[in-house]
Amino acid sequence: MLTFILGYAVVLAALGLFLSRSVRSAGDFFVAGRRLNTPLLFSTFLAANLGAGTTVGAASLGYDYGLSAWWWVGSAGLGSLVLAFWIGPRIHHLATVYNLYTVGDFLELRYNQAVRLLTAGILWLGALAILAGQLLAMGLALNVVAGIPQAWGCALGGVIVTLYFTAGGLWGSAWINSLQVLIKAVGFCLALGWALQDVGGWGGLQARLLETAPQPERYLSLFGVGMRGILAWAVILIPSFFVSPGLLQKLFGARDEGVVRRAVGLQGLCLLVYSFFPTLLGMIAFVRWPELESSGLALPKLLADGLPTWLGGLMLAAIFSAEISSADAVLFMISTSVARDLGPAIVRAPLTDAQMLRFGRAAAVVAGALGVALAIWLDSIIAALVIFYSLLTVTLFAPLLGGLFSRRPTASAAIAAMAAGVPTTLAVHAATFGQGFGVVSPALAGIAASVVFFTLFSLRRPVSAVRSVPLGRVED
Repeated sequence: MLTFILGYAVVLAALGLFLSRSVRSAGDFFVAGRRLNTPLLFSTFLAANLGAGTTVGAASLGYDYGLSAWWWVGSAGLGSLVLAFWIGPRIHHLATVYNLYTVGDFLELRYNQAVRLLTAGILWLGALAILAGQLLAMGLALNVVAGIPQAWGCALGGVIVTLYFTAGGLWGSAWINSLQVLIKAVGFCLALGWALQDVGGWGGLQARLLETAPQPERYLSLFGVGMRGILAWAVILIPSFFVSPGLLQKLFGARDEGVVRRAVGLQGLCLLVYSFFPTLLGMIAFVRWPELESSGLALPKLLADGLPTWLGGLMLAAIFSAEISSADAVLFMISTSVARDLGPAIVRAPLTDAQMLRFGRAAAVVAGALGVALAIWLDSIIAALVIFYSLLTVTLFAPLLGGLFSRRPTASAAIAAMAAGVPTTLAVHAATFGQGFGVVSPALAGIAASVVFFTLFSLRRPVSAVRSVPLGRVED
């Protein structure tokens, strides 16, 4: 099995190097020359969204909470549909008209450079957390199934994803993601079918859960985690999947707005269906091994001891693909942001095309190394992802949506929203040990504070001035 996964890793790296021959400019690297068709955009979106949180993390929630863990990935699917039919086409149009490569480009166009740099700084920290989460899941799976030390597994994943992304950028990633999505689809379908049959089908699983689950009725209910739990996940994840810079910047590479609607909408529907797969696999792991020391071991344990060797190897490749494809999306987000947001500030002049390409590739290498180090330090995949999703949502929710759909908000409103939202999130998290107040999670409190301050500062603009503002930057 170790030989198989190492061989697969070599294939990914070689494919990335081969595709790098088509990357001749920063436009090819960052937005794939704006030539992604529906299959390629669908593949690169779905591959990015099927990562640590939607495989190992979702299975661990299925192990802990049962069927209601569907809402973890289901919320991501709902957010994707919002992006496909509401936000995506609009921001793609602006990206094409103004030649935008990153969300930072949009924020500077709409507000000013200060908003761009403040957002970039916050998101770099959050992005490293999600990169670490992907690598941590990869290391955990390789450790349990193939016997590779977890730290070495994290390092292997980090090296491979850094190598092929640095070589091929978005164009290379989109083609490699197509292969990864195919392996994930085949692996998860076969694994769920086999594992479910092994416990006697759905009826057998229900019967065994009635015997082993502490609260079987809640465990078998789609709402068993409670409205507080569902709302906590939904508030973090639904907005995260329509404001994520990594996803929006992939969308900038689409050929046209029709491609955005078809590709992103279809992958959103796929997420709604797929969300049952890791949930059920986690539940199956629970009835077989109810005393696991950590629910994070549910899916790796099932691969190692609950499936035949050939299928376990295929599933390991599927999980490896899931984590590595999400990791390349994070590297994409970081490298584009550094090249476009930080690069010009360092050299104090606009970057040439060649300089931008070098900055992007160097940033990917540095981020890959930092992600590996953080993955070795963190011990919880879900904890790592919640850090990122909370920061992402609170930082971008009001400035991005307000900037897209209203001419009234100004740069001061965007900065006020971030200055209020992020500290509020951290304060509520610290005061309640991450639990929030009733149904008000730390992220929801942060979003509320962000929206309130964003609105108050926006209303300071006189209506007469608002009507005269053209699309683009709004000066204070």
